[in-house]
Parts: sequence; structure tokens; C-alpha cells
Amino acid sequence: MSKYREFYRQSLDNIDQFWSDQARLIYWNKPFDRVLDYSKPPFARWFVGGQTNLCYNAIDRHLPNRASQNGLIYISTETGQKSHFTYQEMYREVNACALMLQELGVTRGDRVIIYMPMIPEAIFSVLACARIGAIHCIVFGGFAASSLAIRIDDSSPKVMITADAGMRGGRLIPYKPLINKALEIAKRPPGKVVLYDRGLDEKLDRKTGKQFDYDALIKKHLGKNLEPVWLESEDPSYISYTSGTTGVPKGVQRDTGGHAVALAASMKHIYCGEAGETMFTTSDIGWVVGHSYIIYGPLLAGMTTIVYEGLPVRPDPGVWWQIVEQHKVSVMFSSPTAVRVLKKESQDYITRYNLRSLKHLFLAGEPLDEPTHRWVSDALKIPVIDHFWQTETGWPMLTSIPGVEKTPIKFGSPSFPAYGYNLKILSEITGKEVGVNEKGVVTVVPPLPPGCMTTLWGDDKRFVETYFKDFESQLVYSTFDWGIRDQDGYHFILGRTDDVINVAGHRLGTREIEEALQSHANVIEVAVVGIKDQIKGQLPIAFAVLRDTKAIESVEKGLSHERDIIKEVVRKLGAIARPARLYFVEMLPKTRSGKLLRRSIQALAEGKDPGDLTTLEDPRALDAIIQILKEP
Repeated sequence: MSKYREFYRQSLDNIDQFWSDQARLIYWNKPFDRVLDYSKPPFARWFVGGQTNLCYNAIDRHLPNRASQNGLIYISTETGQKSHFTYQEMYREVNACALMLQELGVTRGDRVIIYMPMIPEAIFSVLACARIGAIHCIVFGGFAASSLAIRIDDSSPKVMITADAGMRGGRLIPYKPLINKALEIAKRPPGKVVLYDRGLDEKLDRKTGKQFDYDALIKKHLGKNLEPVWLESEDPSYISYTSGTTGVPKGVQRDTGGHAVALAASMKHIYCGEAGETMFTTSDIGWVVGHSYIIYGPLLAGMTTIVYEGLPVRPDPGVWWQIVEQHKVSVMFSSPTAVRVLKKESQDYITRYNLRSLKHLFLAGEPLDEPTHRWVSDALKIPVIDHFWQTETGWPMLTSIPGVEKTPIKFGSPSFPAYGYNLKILSEITGKEVGVNEKGVVTVVPPLPPGCMTTLWGDDKRFVETYFKDFESQLVYSTFDWGIRDQDGYHFILGRTDDVINVAGHRLGTREIEEALQSHANVIEVAVVGIKDQIKGQLPIAFAVLRDTKAIESVEKGLSHERDIIKEVVRKLGAIARPARLYFVEMLPKTRSGKLLRRSIQALAEGKDPGDLTTLEDPRALDAIIQILKEP
């Protein structure tokens, strides 16, 4: 791994030269004077004095050579619609949208909330904001009114862009009632709402006159061009709110220049995405993966990006791989949760398609268990690269870096620290770096590299207090995740530091127990939570989805199979980690982005309020758990 090690070392030891080299991957209207200003730790200012524009780099820069190349391919298995836009056509649409925003009074530094489904107009709206220097704030379409209102009040948007409805699994999700309620609740509602009418919501009052019509405004400006607003590198580009399990969501603020450089560099070194190739990221633009690798990353690299509205199993579990074959996808990005869904089906849904164009599959969002990693790698027969990163970082922290050196993949491991991240695993007790195979908190010694959050929107104090105060003896960024590093330097993520079960004084990560349970051949996915116990403080209980339910056809068989699976935990972690109960379910409760709702499960198990369920994918999952917990 000599090439990787040298590349990584240069990124830490020679910061100015390293990032100056990466900055050549984007266009600067005005060159920067200084690579890094770290005079006020932990706040970092990157490419100081430089001026650039994200929209120009994503669209305009490619027009001389790629005007007729597809920049965006839209596929909806919910509505059956398909369309494509060349870079020239995207330029036309984005300019019209930018002029529409200007007509509505939006100027540099104003916030615009984008509350839309996965449709091309959502991407045009984002790029239009970037073009005029407005700060976009994408809120996941379908968020409950109260959640939307919180984000409205925190960001104080001048305009909201939305649609009549989204669709999920064949179900209509009307947006307008949610928006109306949010505007009633919000203390600082936007003055203007622009609605793109997809014609999906038959109950929508289209004569209300209380909102602006997207199509009507756009048509006024089609064919007109607008010069981009050149922004200072440190000017905010967008706000992305963390989902937030408790309290007020945190508004992660991203800059402009550092964000552009980091994503452009990642497309070269990590994703190996070449101009003219196609990238398919299966996320939603409401989440950070969608920001980085549906919108900005592929377009900065001159690639074609696929915008997909739908599920991985409709019309059948081969739909994604059919897309890869039809559009000759080179780079694909998905999540472990999605793969575990597909893992319930035959590998034939993958192997029946010609996937020779696909160079890599990248996964991120949840820790990737070894059995799932093996299953998808065996089916695809290409490198499947696990990632570890966060909304706060905007791009991978731990990853294999095939654009620098093709290193062996270890199943269940996101490999090594990415360049620019001075990553350390520290003891939560001593604050010192732990040894090989010792568990600690995954941290980064600042400055955080380009592309990471620069602060929290409107709250520098909360930024420092939340992320940099866990270790009194030193200033380090805490990821709030447990991790270990093995003898070969590969890292493994064990789960959140707040997902810890204290059993008779023994601290156990839920992810450790989940990994042990998933090593059983019949377990597809599992969630472990800790519940209160008068004697031991807490006890772990588990909920598992099985590959073959014949093993639990009767009560007797079910109890026997439960004992058989639990033996894996005892064998791997010892009797102290033995779950008090293992319940079998058809599905686990997750958000629409695939995050397991462990805290909601825990709350139900302890007879408490499960909390905010506005992002719940399928209410039947929690209903089933409620019923199981009622049984003797």
C-alpha cells in the first residue's frame, strides 16, 4: 500500500501543496491567495480569496466539449416516466430557474428551501440557487409538517420550491397539505411558494392563487442566459439538516470552494469517474449522499448522473441492474440497507444482466456487515467498496481509494482514512490513541479537510460544543462512532457511541451484537437495542429478519431457532452479550433513507413514546413490533 500511504502522508504533512494540486480540478474566476486559514481553531477557511461558482463548474465549464452529452437521465418506476437532458439543455433549464428566483426577489445569501421529490426540476432548482449565490436547503420530500416548520424557522427562507406530490412504493404522498400545515406552524414562513405540478394529486386545489406556478414562471425565461455570481470560496453553498433523534436538528453549513474541490477530488481518486461516463447513485437528494453524488460530484466530473425515483424492488429486484446495463453505468453508489433488501432475493436478479461497464459499487449509510458484503461482491464480481462518512463531512472519511492504489478489500471494513483526514481512534477514558484491535471513539484531528462542514448555520457555539468538546485534553472532532483498527491498518465501525448497552457494568455496542447475530446463515438483517433491567442495568434484545421462515413454522421450532442463533453471540462475544430475547419479524422499522430506528424500537420495548416517526418507511414494521412485544 505504498502509493496510498505516500498520498495520505502528503495530504497531512504538506497541506498547502496537496490541496493546491487538487484545486486545479475546478475553475476559479479569481485564484485563491491562501490554501488554508486555521487561525481560529476549530474553524477552517479553505482557498481564501478565491472566487468560484458551483453551477458554473457543474454545467457551463463542460459546454465547449460536452454540450450534446447527457448530463442527467431521469427514471421513475413510480410513474413510468423517463427523460434525459444534455448539458446544453440543463444549462437552459437552470438559467431559466435562476431568473425565476431573481424575479421572486432571491439574491446572493438568501435561503431557498427545496421540498421536492426525485425529479429533474429539483436538481435544476439546486443548481439555480448555486448560480445566483443563494443558499439552498433541501428538505426530504414527505417530511412531516412539524419537521419542515423547524427547518423553515431555522433557515428563514425567502422562497420555497415544492411539488404537488411524491410517490413511494406506488403510494401517493401529497405535499401541499404538509406544506400548508408547516406554514401555519412556522414563525418565519417564506414569503413565496413555487409549486411544480406533476398532475399526481387529484385533490390539489389548482385555483388557489396562493402559490406561484413553476412551469408558468420558467416559460417566461427559457432561452435567456444569466451570468453566474462569483462567490468567495468560504461563502455558504447550502444547509443540510441532520435528521436529529432528539432536540432541534443541526443545520450543517457547507462552503463553496472547499466543497467543490473536495467533491472533484473524490470523483478522481475515490470513485474513478471519468468525463463521459455514467454514475448511478440510488439515494435521495434530501440526504447528503444525494447532494454530493447525485448532483454535484458527477456533474463536476463531466459525467452523466442518473436521478431515480422508486424502490430497489419495483417492478422487480432486478430494476437497478437493468438500469446499469441499459445506461452502461460505470460507477454505482448505494447503501448496505438497500443491499440487505436485495439479499432477500436470488442473486439471479443481478447476474442476469450484463454489468461489464460497472467498475465499482460503493456503499455507505450504515455499517456494512461481512455476510452482506460477501453476498453482493460474489454476485457482482467487482470491488464493492464500503465507506464511512457523515452529513457533517460531505464526503468519505474511511474508504478504499482505487484512483490512487487498488488495495485488497476486507469484508465488513471501510478500509483506510481518506486523504486529508487525520483520523485517530481514541480511548473515551484516557483520550489516548488505542492499540491494534482495541475499541475507541473515531475522531479527526482538525483542521477538517475541504468539503467538511464549516460550522452550524447561525450557531458557531453549538458547532464547537457539539463536535469538539468530548476530549478535555485535546481539540478533536468526534464522529460519535466506535471503531477499531486491525493489524493491517483496516478500520471497522462498530456503531454509535450512544448506541451502547451497559450490562452489569460491561459496555457493549449494539453493532457488535448485531454482527454476531448476522453471522448466522439464516439472518438477513437484525436490530439490537438495550432495555432497562433492575438487576443488570440493561439487557440486549434483538429483532431479526430471516432468509427462510420455515425454521420458525411452529412455536417449538421458533424457540429452538432462537436459541441456535443466539449461540453465535455467546460464541463470538461471550455470555455477557447474550440477548435476553430474539424476536423474528418480516421487516425492520427504517427511515426512507434506510436508517434503522433503533431508538424507536427501544422506546417501544420500554413502554415509552417512540418519538418522531415522520421519516418512517413503512408503519407496518413498528406495528408488528408493538404486537410482538405484547405477546407473553
